[in-house]
Amino acid sequence: MAADRRSSWLKGVLDLLVLSCLTGGESYGYEISKALAGAGVGDIKGGTLYPVLNRLEEAGLVVGEFRAAERGPGRRYYRLTDEGRRRLATESGNWLEFHTTVRNILRTEEAS
Repeated sequence: MAADRRSSWLKGVLDLLVLSCLTGGESYGYEISKALAGAGVGDIKGGTLYPVLNRLEEAGLVVGEFRAAERGPGRRYYRLTDEGRRRLATESGNWLEFHTTVRNILRTEEAS
């Protein structure tokens, strides 16, 4: 049950987390997935991550570019657009405000 809730919470914020992973520069899907796992979000499978990247690209928040590799398969690298940076700033503020509200409500309940 707790894992189901965590999955639902993640769906609500995954776009924001992916945008945040791109603030340091361009990256590709597997690297983004590793960064999220390393941050404690959990294992994000390609079947979840790539639709998010596609949706962000269609919205003009990221730009993807396929590059052939000298060894192994090519990769699609993503980078934030200016609009993506603006959206990240706005939505980060909204998320943090929401988080604070939830935390305050939960603390009120604990004190009761």
